[in-house]
Amino acid sequence: MNHPDDNELFNRLEAELAADSGGEVVDLDKARSARAESADPIDRPHADRSPDSGPGRSGGESADPTATVMVDQPTPTATGPGYLGRLAGARRRAVVPEWLRSVAELRTAAMWVARHYAHAAGYHALRAPVYAARLTFQAPTGAARFIGGTMRWVADREGEPVRLAAVRREDAAEYLKLSRQRDGRVRLRTLVTVLAMFVGIGAALAMYVLAPGWLQAVSVSAVVMALGFVGRRPDAPVIHRAVEVSKATKLTSDIVLRALGALGIPAINQAQAKGRDGFEFTAPITRDGPGWRAEGNLPYGVTVTDVIERRDRLASGLRRPLGCVWPEAVPDEHTGHLVLWVGDQDMNKAKKPAWPLAKSGTVDLFKPVAFGTDQRGRWVEITLMYIAGVIGAIPRMGKTFLLRLLLLIAALDPRAEVHSYDMKGTGDLDPVGNNVSHRHAAGDVDEAILYALADFRALREELRHRVKVIRSLPRDICPENKVTSHLADKRSLGLHPIVVGVDECQVLFEHADHGKEFEEIITDLVKRGPATGIVVLLATQRPDAKSLPTGISANASARWCLKVMGQTENDMVLGTSAYKRGVRATMFAWGDKGIHYFVGEGADARIVSSVYLDAPGADAIGARARKAREKAGLLSGYALGEAPEEVTGPAYDLLADILAVVPAAQAKEWSETVVARLAELRPEVYTGWEPETLAAALKPLGISTIQVGRRIDGKVVNRRGVDRSHIVTAIAEREGKRDAS
Repeated sequence: MNHPDDNELFNRLEAELAADSGGEVVDLDKARSARAESADPIDRPHADRSPDSGPGRSGGESADPTATVMVDQPTPTATGPGYLGRLAGARRRAVVPEWLRSVAELRTAAMWVARHYAHAAGYHALRAPVYAARLTFQAPTGAARFIGGTMRWVADREGEPVRLAAVRREDAAEYLKLSRQRDGRVRLRTLVTVLAMFVGIGAALAMYVLAPGWLQAVSVSAVVMALGFVGRRPDAPVIHRAVEVSKATKLTSDIVLRALGALGIPAINQAQAKGRDGFEFTAPITRDGPGWRAEGNLPYGVTVTDVIERRDRLASGLRRPLGCVWPEAVPDEHTGHLVLWVGDQDMNKAKKPAWPLAKSGTVDLFKPVAFGTDQRGRWVEITLMYIAGVIGAIPRMGKTFLLRLLLLIAALDPRAEVHSYDMKGTGDLDPVGNNVSHRHAAGDVDEAILYALADFRALREELRHRVKVIRSLPRDICPENKVTSHLADKRSLGLHPIVVGVDECQVLFEHADHGKEFEEIITDLVKRGPATGIVVLLATQRPDAKSLPTGISANASARWCLKVMGQTENDMVLGTSAYKRGVRATMFAWGDKGIHYFVGEGADARIVSSVYLDAPGADAIGARARKAREKAGLLSGYALGEAPEEVTGPAYDLLADILAVVPAAQAKEWSETVVARLAELRPEVYTGWEPETLAAALKPLGISTIQVGRRIDGKVVNRRGVDRSHIVTAIAEREGKRDAS
């Protein structure tokens, strides 16, 4: 194998020889030594010692234009990790395969194998009489073939073409030799046949006389079946396949290289045109679940993203359906390291294992729960606690069904308080809302908006209450200052899980009157809610900055992105620069319903096909969750038939209260002073408010806090505060709007 350093050396020597008309013979050892000396200015006392001169710089930068400065260090002085360093950084492959270490995967595989052979056995057992009848009808043909074949064998018919060839050549000696050989074979085979006939007939007579009837029947049946098997026709098999096994082509290196060459990437095509592969395999192509896995390095300058962009061409080159071809990047490797997984079946058509919670079982939201499978058919889990989640997709790709699935998982934990809002209004979330939801509304009518607004205001107050409770708990009971499963079990603390799901959340954020307040409250819940046991799940078909505020999308730790149309929508859901990293939900096809990128659980983006639940299946799970809550005495709110609360505005007038505590003589006041006075005015409302709370409450009303200076001990101290004139102006504008209406 040629090394790069050697190639470079010989190329340089060839150039020197071509330029030198004398054809000087060069001593390679001396040439290497001379170049090493020229690369080190310390060993060359007359070399340029200016800062612009040194190893790694071209000769043009040196004072001596004829001096050659080495850019690459000679091999003996090359730096890099030593043998132990390479061993320490090496990636060790698992001794025991992953599927063998996973009890769940092993159990699933064993069940598939058992079901396969049980099906095959039952299929053939039911058709055994038909097989026997076919063989019986073919037995005469088989007997004729057996007799004819025996006679041809005795007569040595297989040697006849050779003897005829000797006759055509008129080779008398060869013919006589072959004739004597045939005569000997015929005599021997005739003797064997006669003896076999006597033995066979004698055994048949003995069995007829001495053997019991069942043995005679078995023997005759065996002979008939054997003759029927001999008499079978190639175009009419007796036994049909019980299972049509997928005939997916085995993935080979030639197929992978052919497919990569069809992508139209110049670096790959240039490499293949020069006789190189254009792809360096770093591991053998192996079976990985129901498919094949190939892994390797793309040429320099080619990234996995370049391949993902041409996924349709890659599928054409592999001659596989688009849903079978999944190129992926490896997070811990460079951007040119490609993992290509090619499935036996289209991902959206492959049969998935039964969901463990479909028929029975409950959930602990503080533990992982399976909600979908990856390309290889392995379960992917989600822990709904301590997260806020965003689901994005274009219409009709399964976004609402995915949100309903997550809410049903939450409903299977009897402790969880579910708030479901179907702002699309089609009733897709009714299996959750009608059975278990504490608060539920559907549609974008004013009554539903006001009902949701009142609920979110209550959730904000619940968040503040939980913060106080957690802060007051002893360290040994709440060591991490967050809700745990143990604390959620204590009903007296009121720290049970709260899961809020909103479908088409853009309806709330884009509302003309209350959109800013919804944004402010939900942003606060997304940021501070997970530690207090409040989970917010938002789904939208318009994942842009207006429909999904950046304060929410930037703080959501779990993201589900089904098919979207562009880079902006992709990054709004999956995170900034996800598109550049090759995590592209734009590559999903229209038929990939329910298939999405999932970011969460501390892992990088994974392709997941969520569990599909139709309306009857969702109703059954919702009814099961309702029974569990009734048994535990935890059914509440909307599910019990409580009427929606009609809300026309806040329970207090914040602007009027501020005017009451900030006199006209003191036009500007610090926020901390204002909240202290408000707490004295209405303790049941303002107790626990901080200056930040006041600023957040004023923001939806179009008022911002300002810098207010006070002279204390001869020094000016600036803090955030409220300008009374701004409050008066806001009240005047509000009253004017009311009068106009």
